[in-house]
Amino acid sequence: MTATAIEAHGLGKTYRRQGHPALRDCSFRVPAGRVCALTGPNGAGKSTLLALAAGLTRPGEGVLRVLGAEPASVRERIAYVAQDKPLYPQLTVADTLRLGRELNPGHWDQALAERIVEEGGLGAGTRIRTLSGGQRTRVALALALGKRPELMLLDEPMADLDPLARHRLMGTLMAEAAEHGTTVVISSHILSELESTCDYVLLVDGGRIRLAGDTEDLLAAHTWLTGPVTDLAPHTVVESRTTGRQLTALIRPEGTLAPDRQTSHPSLEELLMAHLRSPGAPALLTPDAAVTA
Repeated sequence: MTATAIEAHGLGKTYRRQGHPALRDCSFRVPAGRVCALTGPNGAGKSTLLALAAGLTRPGEGVLRVLGAEPASVRERIAYVAQDKPLYPQLTVADTLRLGRELNPGHWDQALAERIVEEGGLGAGTRIRTLSGGQRTRVALALALGKRPELMLLDEPMADLDPLARHRLMGTLMAEAAEHGTTVVISSHILSELESTCDYVLLVDGGRIRLAGDTEDLLAAHTWLTGPVTDLAPHTVVESRTTGRQLTALIRPEGTLAPDRQTSHPSLEELLMAHLRSPGAPALLTPDAAVTA
């Protein structure tokens, strides 16, 4: 396994029908073995980034390396679950898992795939076309995990599951990833769940990388500051608001903070929301997310 799961240099992609870039000038890396939250608003470029990493489309500009190679050349080492969970509707659950086994000879885990569908109460003879959205998600994740990939790319995989099923499947996913050292990149809008499961973050907004790096490092780099209204220079200000004579701001401190200020570190959800509310705030990539030319 390579030390870097995904590495991008000046990555860009424009779809002709949109007329504006889905991604532009994205440079970052995701180390192998991490569970990475890929988040951002609708239309930010998350699905495009995952499709590029899966080798389903090619960049319009820049370079993208996955597991040290061109994405299309390592598809057998990657599992990708798209938002629409495309499956063959005429096949049964058992036929679908059999297809997964035949397409992935030598490293298919039939027992794991069967366990995931059985935990959802899905009969082997049930046809895919009769399944609910949440049940189709379970089958798609069974295929992805059964493949025993080095890299899992998951695009809003839990959106149509009920909270209990989502919690259980996420637990299975995290346990399998930890046991086998699998790198997981998971796109989601459920920020509270990301904080408890992910140790790495990519925040995409407007087709650009706004935040990237180890979750703890990103949180440690930011501080909530509360105190009298005053100039915040020389600190980098992400977001600030004033109530009467009281100032509350999320900053990246530069130098010593005034002693009359109360400080605390933000939660991951607070950090991401503050950056999304402040698109003009400077981007931040921690050292393990930054790439060299």
